[in-house]
Parts: sequence; C-alpha cells; structure tokens
Amino acid sequence: MTQDTANRIALVTGASRGVGRAAALALARAGAHVIAVARTVGALEELDDEIQAAGGSATLVPLNLRDFDALDRLGASIYERWGRLDAFLGNAGVLGVLTPLGHLEPKVFAEAMDVNVTANWRLIRSLDPLLKKSDAGRVLFVTSGAALKFRPFWGSYAVTKAALEALAYTYAAECENTSVRVNLFNPGSTRTKMRAKAMPGEDASALKMPEDIAPQIVSLLSPACTCNGERIEYAAS
Repeated sequence: MTQDTANRIALVTGASRGVGRAAALALARAGAHVIAVARTVGALEELDDEIQAAGGSATLVPLNLRDFDALDRLGASIYERWGRLDAFLGNAGVLGVLTPLGHLEPKVFAEAMDVNVTANWRLIRSLDPLLKKSDAGRVLFVTSGAALKFRPFWGSYAVTKAALEALAYTYAAECENTSVRVNLFNPGSTRTKMRAKAMPGEDASALKMPEDIAPQIVSLLSPACTCNGERIEYAAS
C-alpha cells in the first residue's frame, strides 16, 4: 500500500480482463477502493476474489457501457455512497472490424463510437462533479498508436481513438484551474485479447503483459501525478 493511493476511490472501466483488470488489481493492492465496471459478472467476481485475497476491497458494477442512462445513474450512486471520486480510468474499448471504410457496417461503427467515445463523454458528465469533490481527482484514458497512424482497414478503431484523444484534451483544458488532472496513456503492444484479434499471426510471447503496465497506471492516477493534458507512452521501469 502506498500513501498516495491509500483510501482513494477509483473507478475502472473494462475491469474484467486485460489492462483494466491488471490496473484494478494494482490499484486495490495500493490501497484504493476499486469500483470495477465491466459486462461480465463472472469475471468481475473472479477479480473481486483476487482483490480480497490481496487484502483490498472493490465494488462490482456489471454494466454495458452502451447503457447511457445507467452511466448517468452511476455518478449518483457514487455520490450517495462516497460523496466523491478520486480516480477514473477509462480503459474499456472495442476494436470493431478491420475492413475498408466502404465495407464497414454502420452497426459496427456505431458500437465502436458508443463504447470508445460516447461512453467516456457520458462518464465525464456523470463523474465530473465527483472528481471535483476530490482533493486531487485524476482521470486517465487508455489510447492507442492507431489514433495517430492512419493505416488501411483500421478506420473504426483509429477514428474513435482519435476522437477519444480530442475529448480528453478538451476535458483537460477545462480542468486546468481545478484540482482535476486529465491525461492519455498509450500502453503500446500488450498481450490482450483485443491485440490477438487485431494481430492474429503475432508472437504473443514477445509482448509485455498487462501486469507490466499496471504500476505506471497507478502512478498516473495518484495525487502525486500533476501533469495535465499529456499523452503518455508506456515506459518500462
């Protein structure tokens, strides 16, 4: 447990697997109470078991991020229980389909936009008052190199990640004169199910694990992190 994160309230989306799961566990081990948001109840329960075994605590929120009304209610529920939120990790995302833009189905693009962009905007609306109740609210959105590298067939993912970055930079600018700090984090090539779907022929054993990334995420969500409006790349410790 570290003094910076002890007794902090931290919300993590996409907490049931991959980077989100590793970050949620690391935050709990560092002393934060984790509000773990994901669709899969069983995976959330497994995460909770591991957090409790490590001496931490969590609140499980089985939720589809496309249920925007539920995102609005989430902020109210957090306020009623804790009155504040100290950290928000916007990690959940979908790849969409790798295909030419002209072949991309509207429902696939709509889902990517809903999960990768609109859900994060709705969460900002829901959580902003709570973050400003904290003495040091910290927000971190997980982004990707795809937001800057416009490769063929990656349209749904690249477009939505670029939009997410614009959202984060705008929110950071709006928080400049508050106690809230907002940043982007690019974990780089990491062994996740999304990466395996995107790069099916890749040697996964050569990739870093989500657990390798988690300590840097904890650091960026701690009160000690004072940067704002920055795009931060994973740096091996």
